[in-house]
Amino acid sequence: MIFSKAGFGGAVADFEAAVVAQDAKRSGKAFIRLQETFGRANETELFAGGPRLAAVLEQVPPSPRAVVAVLVGACVERGADAERCAPGVLAGLRAALEGAVAFGEAWAATGGGAFPVPDDGEPGEEILERTGFEAAVGWWMLSQWEMAAVALLNHRAVRAALDEKAAGAGLDDATVHGQAGSGRGELLRLLTAVAQASGQELRCLSYALQVLDDEPLVVLHRPSATGYLLRLSGIGDNFQLHTLLADALIGGGHVAGRAPSPQEVAVCRETPGQVETAGSFELVAPGGDRLWNEGTPADIPVVDGVRLLVLDEPSYARSWPAGRFFPGMRGDLILERALEPEETERWLARVSPAGELTG
Repeated sequence: MIFSKAGFGGAVADFEAAVVAQDAKRSGKAFIRLQETFGRANETELFAGGPRLAAVLEQVPPSPRAVVAVLVGACVERGADAERCAPGVLAGLRAALEGAVAFGEAWAATGGGAFPVPDDGEPGEEILERTGFEAAVGWWMLSQWEMAAVALLNHRAVRAALDEKAAGAGLDDATVHGQAGSGRGELLRLLTAVAQASGQELRCLSYALQVLDDEPLVVLHRPSATGYLLRLSGIGDNFQLHTLLADALIGGGHVAGRAPSPQEVAVCRETPGQVETAGSFELVAPGGDRLWNEGTPADIPVVDGVRLLVLDEPSYARSWPAGRFFPGMRGDLILERALEPEETERWLARVSPAGELTG
């Protein structure tokens, strides 16, 4: 493909060639041009540039590597192929997480103290002496890797590829969907270790790694003693799930309550923006714990191989801006069928009686 040497495509070609040749001076100049020309890039340059940059990420020096990954994510947000870009970015994310874990261990081993908050520059000499260069860069650049990875994880095919990695490791379906093992589960394990060491939560990355797709969900509406089988995909948090549940069950005429407007539902699926909404239910785990709207569908416990959610009357009035936690991710919740009364009774027998909420 022929690029204009003055544009983003030309900068990509120069950077790619310089990195492969390990020409530090030339790659440094091309790195600057990448950032300067990205804003003027056309569709063709973005489509081709994202995968090409992702393919050489591993060969880029650690400090600028995260910035290049952010550019790859930005290319994906503007139409580049997420599946082609994902392997390089997610491998870089894992390496950064491993570095950040090593940083936390080294920081604790050398006296601990207030965990350093990365700034716009590079880690100083004192920090490098305590933790080593790669560990320090892993922690220092982790927020940029988060930004890049979330852009890729907005795409269902990328999330599916991570699940296939877990399946390829010999895990059963329940384990794969539970996010354990390799793939998403390994990234979450590392992310949890970083959060415990630093006290800082990378919430966007954590939630993106926990997004469920084509996930069956049994919902029991306790006030009406009715049950439903639904299937969810691409839902970033329980605020979004709450609105879509109210649309499926109340808007569908199955249970009584406040149904969200078409606009409230649309912004929870794929329409941009936010619309004020109000709560219709109390989300409750089978054991009686409250499931907060601020959580994710992955918080819903699995009972007999399927996620089981109880809906009670709301304990207090609550409103929020309806929308998507991940504006670039399409969300969906499909009501497959109402359960037969006998099925509902069997499921209700598995849940704690209504009472004072815990959690």
